[in-house]
Amino acid sequence: QVQLVESGGGLVQAGGSLRLSCAASGRYHMGWFRQPPGKEREFVAVISRLGGTAYYADSVKGRFSISRDSAKNTVYLEMNSLKLEVTADYFCAASADLGGAYYDRVGQYPYWGQGTQVTVSS
Repeated sequence: QVQLVESGGGLVQAGGSLRLSCAASGRYHMGWFRQPPGKEREFVAVISRLGGTAYYADSVKGRFSISRDSAKNTVYLEMNSLKLEVTADYFCAASADLGGAYYDRVGQYPYWGQGTQVTVSS
């Protein structure tokens, strides 16, 4: 059973920064998704098992950075220049298969964390 535990969410002012962490019980391709209030879950970023490849949603490119510490089986999402619209529940997800062109699909990831809330205030 794969276990994913997110941490680092909270309340932050617009323009600020926040770093989310996700500790995994194994080494997988790891993604971050978010679900704004009343909306569907959407892809944010993914990093490959060995950390050599990362993909981002267009909306976060240049402001968010995904990284991993393989020794700790932990993935991080550094979020900078936060905007009000990034308020959401953020979920860590894991998959043994990066999925080629489908890395941004919710269905590509069989394992999910419980989520951590990020609220950006004005």
